[in-house]
Amino acid sequence: MLLAAGASRRFGEDNKLLAHIDGRTLLERIVNALTIAGISDIVVVTGHDRAAVEAALRGRPVRFVHNASWESGMGSSIAAGVAGLDADVVGCFIVPGDVGLLPPRLVSDLVTAFGQRKHDCIVYPTTATGEQRNPVLWPRRHFGALLALPPDKGAKALLQLVTSECVPVLAEDAAMSDIDTPADLEAARKLAGD
Repeated sequence: MLLAAGASRRFGEDNKLLAHIDGRTLLERIVNALTIAGISDIVVVTGHDRAAVEAALRGRPVRFVHNASWESGMGSSIAAGVAGLDADVVGCFIVPGDVGLLPPRLVSDLVTAFGQRKHDCIVYPTTATGEQRNPVLWPRRHFGALLALPPDKGAKALLQLVTSECVPVLAEDAAMSDIDTPADLEAARKLAGD
């Protein structure tokens, strides 16, 4: 699930998810990383700027779920995305649309760790100092809790309640940086050699 519903208020007037790094929007870069890593069902949750987000991903192997209540917060977008999942999925990534340097290898490593534990744990990347980062891979048994998140909250509070079920996977800090401001975007462009 790729979260692309927010208004990017800290970024300014432009939609940060449509900003370019090395000729591709942040959304295109994330979809490419997921596809290269073998993720075959990518649900993009739209909200603010729906038409532009859908246009940016036209022709990509994604399907869209619109969150009409996107202004109420990330929890409502997560719930919309979970509700749009196929009935047979064993797990679901929650991928914020602003992790523009997400490497396919990290996605593959998270999937491998998930599979090694029989799809029954929560897997996420962690920094060298132990900080949890995104994307987080959730097993199906937590979908009900994700559907019930308060509309204005993300899944971090839920994650903190089930730490014994979590498997952190060490990853490079730069690969997991959120792009929240124009300065973050410039730093990401430099890292990408743009």
